[in-house]
Amino acid sequence: MKPVWMAVGLLFGSTVGFAQDNLVNSLKNNQSANSTGSFTFTPVINAEATSVKNQKSSGTCWSYSTNSFLESEMIRSGKKPVDLADLFTARNAYIEKGINYVRMHGALTLGDGGACHDVTNMLAKYGALPQEAYSGNDYGSPGSSDRMNKLTEAILKKAVEGKFDPTWKARYIATIDSCMGAVPEKFTYEGKEYTPKTFAKEVVGLNPEDYVELSSFTTAPYYQKTVLMVPDNWSFDQVYNVQMNDITDIIDNALKKGFTVAWATDVSEKGFSWKNGVAYVPAKDFESMSGDEKKAMFNGPKPEKEITVEMRQAAFDNYETTDDHGMQITGIAKDQNGKEYYIVKNSWGATNDYKGYLYVSKNFVKYKTTAFLLNKKGIPSDIRKKLSI
Repeated sequence: MKPVWMAVGLLFGSTVGFAQDNLVNSLKNNQSANSTGSFTFTPVINAEATSVKNQKSSGTCWSYSTNSFLESEMIRSGKKPVDLADLFTARNAYIEKGINYVRMHGALTLGDGGACHDVTNMLAKYGALPQEAYSGNDYGSPGSSDRMNKLTEAILKKAVEGKFDPTWKARYIATIDSCMGAVPEKFTYEGKEYTPKTFAKEVVGLNPEDYVELSSFTTAPYYQKTVLMVPDNWSFDQVYNVQMNDITDIIDNALKKGFTVAWATDVSEKGFSWKNGVAYVPAKDFESMSGDEKKAMFNGPKPEKEITVEMRQAAFDNYETTDDHGMQITGIAKDQNGKEYYIVKNSWGATNDYKGYLYVSKNFVKYKTTAFLLNKKGIPSDIRKKLSI
């Protein structure tokens, strides 16, 4: 996922001409008065998750959300959860992205963006670190990601232009480490020495092959694999293509079995309010609303549009749906009318009405999901059979 402030009006791609923090702040403070006074959410399923983190001004939501998912997987597996170093994962993905950029002669998107599968791929290749062993030099503080991206992009562009310089990779990695910090070869955790690989095996104890990523497109056959066609899929990973209604059927099944879900989505919608902690698909288009209707958008439950397959695909094709943020789905709740919403953990700190969580309607998830990742055991057996997994 691209940082959300880079996603309005485009599908991933290049940055737009406004400040990162300004758009993040507008989303964090979006829309109406305190929604806790007009919504009553009652948890139905509430899987255990670790504390809410803050990615700050970096575009590392994909790492925060999917590492949070892995932390919940540790809890579900009966392990003591570890605060995993999100920026260790990001650092490794940036290295691999740079390698692919050069291999592709520069025809690849750069920047902080990534995908859910990057986390499990980096776990498999590089291992894992606890937060206490790798802080990432506070990457995400104002200006830090811009500074590193400017330095690394210059190295990569020079590597693909003119005469090839075989030293580019060493200089590229050294620059990343100068900004984010060098990775310790060995470290001590709870009195025992580990490497990143042994820590992943002995403490995290999760098998990356247990996790699969899915999406839904009309442009590829259902129940087969297809490349996730978004620019930040720099590794050209494939996802299982399922039907639109399968998205919520799979998520529901997973949550009922105690699994959580790493979720990639579009949060540039008018029906998404971080401040109010609610996301839904209003029955009336925002442009057609009166001033009073706009002010009341998050003042209690409202009617929603019914989502069709055609609507979902059209939103991808015309760039209304942008792959701009990653979060973790941890449960299901009902509002005062009995309607179900997903309980979603974000990585923007505990700064909204629900202390870092949101309540997202199932219609929003059907409409705006770009991909989702989960333990394959959380998929209903009939769908697993169709997918041959």
